[in-house]
Amino acid sequence: MKISKRLLPSVILTFLSAMTGTTSAYAAEPAKLVTEEAMVASPQPGIKIYVRNKRLANRTHFDAAHTLVFVHGATYPASTAFDLELNGMSWMDYIARRGFDVYLLDLPGYGRSTRPSSMDQPADAGQPVETTAQAVQDYAAVVDWVLARQHLSKLDVMGWSWGTTIAGGFAAAQPDKVNRLVLYAPVWLSHDAPPTGDAAKLGAYRTVTAEMAKERWYKGVPEDKRADLIPSGWFDKWQQATWATDPDAASAKPPALRAPNGVTQDIRGYYMSGKATYDPGKITAPTLMIQAQWDQDTPPYMSQALFPLLTGAPWKQYDLIGEGTHTVMMEKNRLQLFNAVQNFLEQPAPR
Repeated sequence: MKISKRLLPSVILTFLSAMTGTTSAYAAEPAKLVTEEAMVASPQPGIKIYVRNKRLANRTHFDAAHTLVFVHGATYPASTAFDLELNGMSWMDYIARRGFDVYLLDLPGYGRSTRPSSMDQPADAGQPVETTAQAVQDYAAVVDWVLARQHLSKLDVMGWSWGTTIAGGFAAAQPDKVNRLVLYAPVWLSHDAPPTGDAAKLGAYRTVTAEMAKERWYKGVPEDKRADLIPSGWFDKWQQATWATDPDAASAKPPALRAPNGVTQDIRGYYMSGKATYDPGKITAPTLMIQAQWDQDTPPYMSQALFPLLTGAPWKQYDLIGEGTHTVMMEKNRLQLFNAVQNFLEQPAPR
């Protein structure tokens, strides 16, 4: 049974009656989690943002140090990566079981959020959908909704890949609302030049097949390390769940996921052109930058260039995980990522 009630203007929250409890090595007893979903109004007219929340079922106290909002990267939604149950647990579950009130959002054009009308037309008939500037505003709308819902003034902010420019951009623009900042696989200035000619043409969106996704995932992984990088069945589970969020994916030949091109436009116009979409010096929250060794999408040189620019952070750290890719959160070494991020979120400020 689902019960819906209006909590805030333009927001419908659905309480899921079923609670989940899975025995975990990270809790003394099985932890019962409650899951809630909402559609939050975007600043863009007629657009709704899908938001999912998980927390311990018996949690009644909420504070800035235990509330987190996660935003995804350029191609895939948060709902099928950050909260994909693998071996009995998602990353979202892991954080929630540690006593956090944790949220994810799918940006417009992704996952379960509204797709702008141009995504229902041929790609070349429209302009790139969901730019970084729009994504920062959408993220801010969700953060404000969470803050109002839990009567808080700040919370923890986390982004993955392109999501780090969103989370970082939000943290730079509204530093008073950020308790701690996590940048997982950070995007920064690229050594690659933007394409020219026909290769530079962009439509409203691009399409991605399962084969393309797998090839991208394994890029940069040594041949002798590929066999056990992703545990058996995990890639297929993620791919099927992700493609299922796009109502047009199955009808394409071959099946293909639509992904907005606003990010592509900005990567070329900013990060491949020697410019950034935000000023990291304006970030005033403690900041963790973390990624894996074989990341080819956001190579370590990007983080190493960004790290010294975080001049306003009271303290910061950079962690590099061995034998992992851009998507290490769904690989054999994912617990190294989970543990490192959790330790950063929970540890007291250094003296």
